[in-house]
Amino acid sequence: MDKKEYLKSGEFLTREVEAKDVFVPEEFDEEQQMIAQTCKDFLEAEVYPNLDKLDQGDRELMKEILKKSGELGLMGISLPEEFGGFGQSFVTQMLAAETIGAGFSFSVAFMAHCGIGTLPIMYYGSNEQREKYVNRLATGELLGAYCLTEPGAGSDANSGKTSATLSEDGKHYILNGQKMWITNAGFCDTQVVFAKIDNDRILSAFIVDSDLPGVVIGPDEHKMGIKGSSTAQIYYNDVKVPVENLLGARGEGFRIALSILHMGRMKLGANVIGAAKMAITDSVKYANERKQFSMLISSFGAIQHKLAEMVIRIFAHESAIYRVSKDIDNLMEKLKQKEACDEGRAAIEAISHYAVEDAILKVYGSEVLDFIVDEAVQIHGGMGYSAEMNVERGYRDSRINRIFEGTNEINRILITDTALKRAVKGDFPLFEMAGQLFGQLDDITDGKQAGGDYYQQKQRCVKNLKKVAMLIIQAANQAFGRKLVREQEVLNNIADIITEIYISESLALRVEKIEPMKGEEAAIYKDILDVYLYDATSKVRKLGMDAIYSTGNGDETEKLVKVLSTLTTTEGVNVKEARRRIAAKLIEDNQYKF
Repeated sequence: MDKKEYLKSGEFLTREVEAKDVFVPEEFDEEQQMIAQTCKDFLEAEVYPNLDKLDQGDRELMKEILKKSGELGLMGISLPEEFGGFGQSFVTQMLAAETIGAGFSFSVAFMAHCGIGTLPIMYYGSNEQREKYVNRLATGELLGAYCLTEPGAGSDANSGKTSATLSEDGKHYILNGQKMWITNAGFCDTQVVFAKIDNDRILSAFIVDSDLPGVVIGPDEHKMGIKGSSTAQIYYNDVKVPVENLLGARGEGFRIALSILHMGRMKLGANVIGAAKMAITDSVKYANERKQFSMLISSFGAIQHKLAEMVIRIFAHESAIYRVSKDIDNLMEKLKQKEACDEGRAAIEAISHYAVEDAILKVYGSEVLDFIVDEAVQIHGGMGYSAEMNVERGYRDSRINRIFEGTNEINRILITDTALKRAVKGDFPLFEMAGQLFGQLDDITDGKQAGGDYYQQKQRCVKNLKKVAMLIIQAANQAFGRKLVREQEVLNNIADIITEIYISESLALRVEKIEPMKGEEAAIYKDILDVYLYDATSKVRKLGMDAIYSTGNGDETEKLVKVLSTLTTTEGVNVKEARRRIAAKLIEDNQYKF
């Protein structure tokens, strides 16, 4: 496959992209919008009236609502038609995930079933396994769960102790062990369970029916948030799992687990958009009703700053989500065209390929949502702390996202580590370009480089941030070599710089692409871009300084600091007025309509 045909994971660091080549949410077609509207209508009709009951831990009610969503076809959006689904594109799947993301605890139960509870069988199962399970999972006849985490195996998943031993007659695997933090545990019919066969070093995966003798499901955990989601421990006591329920090949479980986590991270990145837009809408509606000092609080500059910043961050995140979603669709199609490439394997291979972007969007999205729900509570004041308001529930429910699908600490390490490994493999010339740039430090004299139109200036700014990333990677490699893997603080600095680059570039490309569609209305989106990029350069400068001073490169340090300051120089922005204009649109619309 020719490199020029698609952008490889992490390759954005070394390659320029044109606006015409990215997908933006403004391009959703009528069918996609209808699917999103169906999801919204379902939340309005079935979920929102029952939020309090769900949060009281009513397992049967959650099960009933999930099954209703299956009957409507919502559970089959990502599944092929031959297995009871609708065979929708990955972009459409992400739009559905975004919309359902506004469903609080229901969103967690729904996404766990449709994603990690169903797709391992779709992606890795045999045709017989798919025919037996996937059709029924697509309709909600069966509800699924994913069982990986154990009391002693969280982030280090492969250290799990759950074991599987082949029976004497060779017909069953005898499963023993314990899993914890299992979403949908209280009512699931099927489980994807990870265990080691005999003395294997690597996990295998199994499809386990919940009604098998020896499967014991514990009581629901009492949690800070997502209280309506059934989360419990599951115990396996000499459970006889038919040999035909081995999922994939023996020893393939760890690969399955990692691949499914990539998918889960990406879809979590979409989920948070729906939750964030809801929190923003709740906030502006409250600000447009609440008076203090005889004035609506939406007229106060401090509140407008908060509202605008909420919009800026989620709009930028959304830009990146749908950009990579289309990249995944494109790669999926190419893989499917390869001779004898199974559709399920093609899908998960395409999603897993974008591991760098998966981790970026999981980290960035979960932290943006945490910021937004926190500001939502603050805008509501004392009422925000009251259980009467949705923002209180949203605040508690948001916190889990920085732990779900691999902690943000693990994912930050993955961003840097995966990008560097892909570069070493030859996917893109990161080290070659970094080395060349490092040898030209004395020639880097002007980061601003006046000239060019508006978008050329923004592209130049993003390009300079890419140079910063390369220089710091090169400096870190020179300072630590193979020991860089132990320097997690520096790896985190690099990860956050890479993240700002991807989000900034995605936002800039989106704004450039939509200007012809928006006409005069495009000015407000330029405000979003101006403020975001102005702030991003400052963040990258600070992150870069921290990394450079942490490498201890002696005489070269001050030269690098000087170059870093040059590369992060950008045009000044009247951020006060830009944010006021963004807030004014939100206040006038009285809902998120960007």
